[in-house]
Amino acid sequence: MPDQLDLNLLRVFDALLQDGSVTAAAERLHLSVPATSRALARLRRAMGDPVLVRAGRGLVPTPFALRIAPRVRTLLDEASALIHAREPDLAELRRTFTIRVADGVLAPLVNAVAAQAPGVVLRFVPEGDDSAEALRNGSVDLDIGAGDDTETDMRSVVLFTEQMVGIVRTGHPLGTRPTLRQLCRHPHVSVSRRGRTRGPLDTALQAKGLQRHVTAVVPFFSAAAQLVASSDHVGLVPRRLAAQYPGGLRWFPVDVGLPGVEVRMSWHARLDADPAQRWLRETVQGCV
Repeated sequence: MPDQLDLNLLRVFDALLQDGSVTAAAERLHLSVPATSRALARLRRAMGDPVLVRAGRGLVPTPFALRIAPRVRTLLDEASALIHAREPDLAELRRTFTIRVADGVLAPLVNAVAAQAPGVVLRFVPEGDDSAEALRNGSVDLDIGAGDDTETDMRSVVLFTEQMVGIVRTGHPLGTRPTLRQLCRHPHVSVSRRGRTRGPLDTALQAKGLQRHVTAVVPFFSAAAQLVASSDHVGLVPRRLAAQYPGGLRWFPVDVGLPGVEVRMSWHARLDADPAQRWLRETVQGCV
């Protein structure tokens, strides 16, 4: 008779698909590597599919595994909500939360979580091609960043509205309140998690017959700040991040009427009632 699937096997399946490694999955689940390997063999027999196959030094999921992964993640989340229906004991909580997060929130959040729940691991990941799908299939628990509220199965709350300011290194030849024409005389670093070279600043400059020269595109504001601090580049970052930078930078307003950017926290509706998830969301809100 084929092996029967149980909740523990589904947890192994979920961990293997997230990590692509028996060793990493074993560490995540606090199991031995041989025990995790045996669980993978049981999964293969029960599902009638290889589930994961070798590719170089890692493992990659089969089409079947990818197809059922969202349903497995949903089942695990629902089981967790049943088991942890009461308020979590934060001192004893052992969970890993995967978060896609904007710059300027990361450090306060890590410190706040560590102080309350030392057994919790925060796993930060970059933006993918489809933000909503990552929340649906459970590969991401929370998304914190600019965005809108259009998906009916998503929940979101505005954390704050951010104003963008210009940054240059200390000692940069630009004055403390440069004109737009002066800004355009220096190289710029653009921030885009999707690699875009143009943004609202370019649109505003174009309306005034001006154009900046973007020589670098980076995925994070913190990376832009590091580049600006060691070069003659001009950057555009959220004001709160500019104020938090440890040194070597100065910031200034950009007088072009840039709109404020709403930073939202988004999650899937199935996680509404989970006490640990609710605690995490409240902690995020307390950090901003």
